[in-house]
Amino acid sequence: MAAFTPEFITITGARENNLKDVTLRIPKGRLTVFTGVSGSGKSSIVFDTIAAESQRQLNETFTWFVRNRLPKYERPHAEELADLSPAIVVDQRPIGGHSRSTVGTMTDIYSVIRVLFSRHGTPSAGPATAYSFNDPSGMCPECDGLGRTVRPDWDRILDPDRSLADGAVRFPPFAAGTWQGQAYTNSADLDPDKPVRLFTAAEREFLMHGRIGSKVTVEGSGGTWTTDYEGLATRFERLYLKRDLSAMSQKTRDLVREFLAEGTCPACDGARLNAAALATRISGLSIADCARMQVTDLIAVLKDVDDPVAGPIARAAVTALERIDAIGLGYLSLDRETSTLSGGEGQRLKTVRHLGSSLTGMTYIFDEPSVGLHPRDVGRLGELLLRLRDKGNTVLVVEHDPDVIALADHVVDMGPAAGAGGGRVVFEGTPGELARSGTVTGRCLGRRTAIKADVRTASGGLWVKGADRHNLRDVTVQFPTGVLTVVTGVAGSGKSTLVKEFTAAHADAVVVDQSSIGISARSTPATYLGVMDTVRKIFARETGTEPGLFSFNSSGACGTCEGRGIIYTDLAFMDPVTTTCHDCEGRRFKDEVLRLTVDGNSVADVLEMTAGQALEFFQDPGVRRRLRALRDVGLTYLTLGQPLSTLSGGERQRIKLATRLHRTGAVYVLDELTTGLHMSDVDGLLGLLDRLVDAGNTVVVVEHNLDVVAHADWIIDLGPDGGRDGGQVIFEGTPRELLAARDSFTATYLRRATA
Repeated sequence: MAAFTPEFITITGARENNLKDVTLRIPKGRLTVFTGVSGSGKSSIVFDTIAAESQRQLNETFTWFVRNRLPKYERPHAEELADLSPAIVVDQRPIGGHSRSTVGTMTDIYSVIRVLFSRHGTPSAGPATAYSFNDPSGMCPECDGLGRTVRPDWDRILDPDRSLADGAVRFPPFAAGTWQGQAYTNSADLDPDKPVRLFTAAEREFLMHGRIGSKVTVEGSGGTWTTDYEGLATRFERLYLKRDLSAMSQKTRDLVREFLAEGTCPACDGARLNAAALATRISGLSIADCARMQVTDLIAVLKDVDDPVAGPIARAAVTALERIDAIGLGYLSLDRETSTLSGGEGQRLKTVRHLGSSLTGMTYIFDEPSVGLHPRDVGRLGELLLRLRDKGNTVLVVEHDPDVIALADHVVDMGPAAGAGGGRVVFEGTPGELARSGTVTGRCLGRRTAIKADVRTASGGLWVKGADRHNLRDVTVQFPTGVLTVVTGVAGSGKSTLVKEFTAAHADAVVVDQSSIGISARSTPATYLGVMDTVRKIFARETGTEPGLFSFNSSGACGTCEGRGIIYTDLAFMDPVTTTCHDCEGRRFKDEVLRLTVDGNSVADVLEMTAGQALEFFQDPGVRRRLRALRDVGLTYLTLGQPLSTLSGGERQRIKLATRLHRTGAVYVLDELTTGLHMSDVDGLLGLLDRLVDAGNTVVVVEHNLDVVAHADWIIDLGPDGGRDGGQVIFEGTPRELLAARDSFTATYLRRATA
């Protein structure tokens, strides 16, 4: 008798975060898209419930020894989760990585190329490790495989026209008068009153590197002592180049960086490898030449390798490279550092790893995979998702993009609102049925993009001239002031590079990008916005006590949970357990603090308020100004005490923007603000951008969202394609003028959206 194969993933009574006892059946072997406004509970179902439980149960299959070294997951708050399959999560978290992590190493394609050169290149440098810049046998000895060197900038450190006594050493810790500076002014081998430029070669060598056995007497607060003389260069390198700068204070790091010069390694010219590895050639190309090539060009080179031994290796590399090209990243090169990739690029590269897998019956979970994608590239993403589904897998996607929603076999719409107003399933069905459902998402799917009728007139212009960084081709362009400018173009066209050149040329610009906001486990909207300081003072004033009592990080914190509200129990190799603190019942404060109230509310009550509720409660002008900023960026549903670690990437970016609003005459540079935004929330964002401009600011937005493009006063479109085929300004003008452009992918999709 054939075994029964369940057709659904079944969730019963899910209560994670804001979920309201959700029961749901998700079809297996299908593409299911989860939609809903920001904060409606999509991620709570997909990531915090399905993915967490799948990975928790999978970990249980390993031995205790292995489990103790794996990430630990708690059992989600749900009555039952049935018929799960192993989950692979592809999230939005930036790949990051240190300077040794590249596209080639991350995807393992560089490893294949190394094997190819070790077997087929001439003259061979040895085994595959001989071509690795992360292995001593292959790395450049000058830069240790980094491709660049950091050296003291002696033009800044030493003023040759001055004497040592007169301040020739300009690096403050070694300056004349300091105890370290006395090593040079007190040395019997140097004339402290002689200009450094008049030193003989021997004197210069002694100043910089010293001589074995040389002594010098210095004075300090503890008296006078004689010590070994240490040359200026030797001391600087020992204290600041051969130590980890990140372990020093921020003040020290900033000071040292002023006196450093970073440049391409002169020994390997940035190739990272030693001379033997770089001497090996295939078709006249070194392995560094191959790593520098655009993926599409490298494919063509490797296809020409037809040696009986090397051919299969080259074909394996070509197959992997073609997967990168197929998801719209053919403009990348293998030597591109992963830390420079956007969130969207990183997410798609993570997906490449799974395309070649022959595993079936898996659950692939994606977190807004359309982030950072031009509408042209969303189609390629859709093909990728369908390929994973057609191999016999279940694909779950949290998404806002209408084109991705349209591909779904099944849609689950969460809502009806955000935060406490969400957490329910408001629709299940096909995309067509969703468009007729009347939910917020359904109504948005049926609307067309409207071109802005009246555009603002620029008050002036800010220039970028001759930009040639990365793939930019000597770009000179004017950014109009006093208006909303949108910089757009397909992935890899040079948008972000151009805007970085713009911010470099105009250093006073307020930049809100997708970088981390630097949160801790105790960070909340109230602490991040600076509201909590005033709240503590208000409670202290009204109750006649000390402000520290009203901080869960200070004297008012519950002693049992130390102000966390929860107790986390690590059970070694078993699953961890988090329980609500039984003393404070999760409210973080001591009982005597909770009895102190203002207008009937304790400080814990205030932290449980949403930003919208708190705006009605507080009369303090400073608190209200900060809370209005949260309202302006569409985050009124957040509670003041919600941990920032639970926010989505888009929510974190908007809360960062909230701290920088309400300036006048500023230049704002905003990077893909629609990340994580539901279609209905985009209208609120456009209103915010209008208010910023109308207040006298200049706003520059890097964006793909066609509603934002259509709302611009001025558009700068880069292209025509990505990588080597991009880097040019192909259009400047208004949205209505863009509709008539014929060589722009943005224009093509804008015409479709407005038709």
